[in-house]
Amino acid sequence: MRVSELARHANVTAETVRHYTRLGLIQAERDANNGYQIYDKLALQRLHFIRQASELGFSLKQIEEIFLQSDSGDSPCPMVRDLLQKKVPETKFKIAQLQAHLQKMEEALAAWEEMPNGNPNGHSICCLIEEWQEKTMHKE
Repeated sequence: MRVSELARHANVTAETVRHYTRLGLIQAERDANNGYQIYDKLALQRLHFIRQASELGFSLKQIEEIFLQSDSGDSPCPMVRDLLQKKVPETKFKIAQLQAHLQKMEEALAAWEEMPNGNPNGHSICCLIEEWQEKTMHKE
């Protein structure tokens, strides 16, 4: 398969295929007649694996490590399990941070409903943000 065919089968862009090739996550042979990169079914299998692993939160570097371990004949499953066990609490922490951020945004919008729009006057950039910051500082 050529780049565009592989991309279509894997439901990714051709640039994604090229990027993963440059990173060494998938390999291609060169067609001696025209110089095109030709991919086999292993490349398609790896592309599907990369997409699934990415959806679970694995980085491309981690996926590379998984491939290296698998290619050497060792099961990467224990490493994958360990990595994911670490990712779950990290992700929960990020979600909590995002929820707190969302709450601040919603509080700001609610407070701004009653406030007029101001004009920059050389001392103020946007009164909504500046007065919101002042209000929150006085509450603390």
